[in-house]
Amino acid sequence: MVYNHEFRTTYRDSLISSEELLEGSWTPNVVPDEVIPISISDNVAEDANVTIGDTIVFNVQGVLMETVVGSIRLVDWGQLQPNFSIVFPNGVLENAPQFNVLTTDAPSESSSAQLQRNMVTKFPNVTVIDLRQVYTLVEDILNKVSWIINFMAFFSILTGIIVLIGSVRTSKHQRIKESVLLRTLGAKNKQILKITALEYLLLGTLGSLVGILLALISALLLAFFIFKEPFTPSVIPFLVFLPFISLLVLGIGLSNIQSVLKSSPLEVLRREA
Repeated sequence: MVYNHEFRTTYRDSLISSEELLEGSWTPNVVPDEVIPISISDNVAEDANVTIGDTIVFNVQGVLMETVVGSIRLVDWGQLQPNFSIVFPNGVLENAPQFNVLTTDAPSESSSAQLQRNMVTKFPNVTVIDLRQVYTLVEDILNKVSWIINFMAFFSILTGIIVLIGSVRTSKHQRIKESVLLRTLGAKNKQILKITALEYLLLGTLGSLVGILLALISALLLAFFIFKEPFTPSVIPFLVFLPFISLLVLGIGLSNIQSVLKSSPLEVLRREA
């Protein structure tokens, strides 16, 4: 199997803080006259479908180098330090073309700018990357994406509320007939009000509760299967949206029977007819 892919590799004799050995054994130094044991990250092992003991041949500047997978590492790519998919032991790549990466922490933007100017002046062949600017750019993009998602969520909620109001108002005539029938049978306005309030309160509570649970389940599935991140549910939907939607449905429902409570059954039937 041939891969037309350029791997950025490194060599060292130990693991770093962002790595954890999953399988195999770590080889700090190469043994002469033996196949070179390398360590690969778990994502490379999964993508290339290789495991401990498999042979991989690298083309290093025209020189074919046969290696064997000696260990598989779990790499935390989220840590801000140089991480590599493939690590060679010492004694292999020291004479190969290479470049060095050095990270440093500047206390302020002014000191960072001064450091970059000094580096460019004294070492013109050194490339300086200000991660603060990269982070600011990425943060700005993510903020814009977050704003768009929040706007779409607000628009969806607003649309849902309009549909909810329409569906409740559509059932107005049926509720009026039921209320008139109750009044004809001798029910008092207070009893009708309690029955209607309980009905719409349960309707709003159950509807909003089902919607919130479906949203949380969808977010859980996205976090677990797509983003591979732990999911922490928020209590805001239960503290804000659940009572708001329930009270909104209750208010709309009670407004539907105001004409029934203020008029006689005969007047209501004539008006609705």
